[in-house]
Amino acid sequence: MKLGVLTVLFQNKSLDDALDIIKDLGLDAVELGTGNYPGNAHCNLDELLADEEKLKQLKGKLDQKEMFISALSCHGNPLHPQKDIALNFHETWRKTVLLAEKLGIERVNVFSGCPGDSEQSIYPNWVTCAWPPDYQEILKWQWESKLIPYWKEEVKFARQHNVRKIALEMHPGFMVYNPETLLKLREAVGEEIGANFDPSHLLWQGIDPVEAIKLLGKNDAIFHVHAKDIYLDKRNIRLNGVLDTKPYGEVIDRSWTFRSVGYGMNEEMWKNIISTLRVVGYDYVLSIEHEDCLASSYEGFSKAVSLLEKLIFCEPMEEMWWA
Repeated sequence: MKLGVLTVLFQNKSLDDALDIIKDLGLDAVELGTGNYPGNAHCNLDELLADEEKLKQLKGKLDQKEMFISALSCHGNPLHPQKDIALNFHETWRKTVLLAEKLGIERVNVFSGCPGDSEQSIYPNWVTCAWPPDYQEILKWQWESKLIPYWKEEVKFARQHNVRKIALEMHPGFMVYNPETLLKLREAVGEEIGANFDPSHLLWQGIDPVEAIKLLGKNDAIFHVHAKDIYLDKRNIRLNGVLDTKPYGEVIDRSWTFRSVGYGMNEEMWKNIISTLRVVGYDYVLSIEHEDCLASSYEGFSKAVSLLEKLIFCEPMEEMWWA
């Protein structure tokens, strides 16, 4: 297993400066944002697709640092009910696939998207309960009329361009938000659908990340992994539950807050996550994502590296000579 980082935490720095920082901390891999929510500060799709020399320069910078791209990321909402917004998300996704093909990268990280509740909607509608019965009708329409048809076509497109791993980040607010919904979509549209596994998005829903890894691993559905932590405020959860719409900055009143690795889950949980990933055969990149409002980008990132480099297994497993 190797350590990497989603470079958007250094979006205010040049790619050269970002790579210097990342390499100085001993990392091997970078995950580059190509647009939509992650932005494209280090990977401008239009420039790279139009100019072979700029593409060559990007490859050269990575080769010089002996680093590689673990995935391209363009998380967005291509099912947004406002067609112009959906089209922008969709076009960025398709261009990202074309760039991945040019770079020889088979993984693209995305969100599943979330439509509205009808063709007349203006905003997405994420259903969180089964009753009143209207919600079941909404869900049926969203899955059958929007989600499945869209990803059937996009799996075909990705397959045509040698992108074999569409790594959906399970995130509340989108149709795929837990292992069950991810596997449901995978069954409906193809094995190119898998997970960009982020334990922080699961924990605040009450999901055990270790059990989720076992289930998804048995289905060969873990394509990429984010290392991001979360702090669960037990008092606020006891008062208000985990569905929290307060701004992220209101940490003292929120039920949960994204944190740097080691500031939410304890070290034992991270050991269990890393060990279970190895059990199910995941031997790729653990990509650090920094979204901690209590730590600067560099400090949060460096502390995550410091902990994780002690915990990951770098050497291949050996035969069990004792058994």
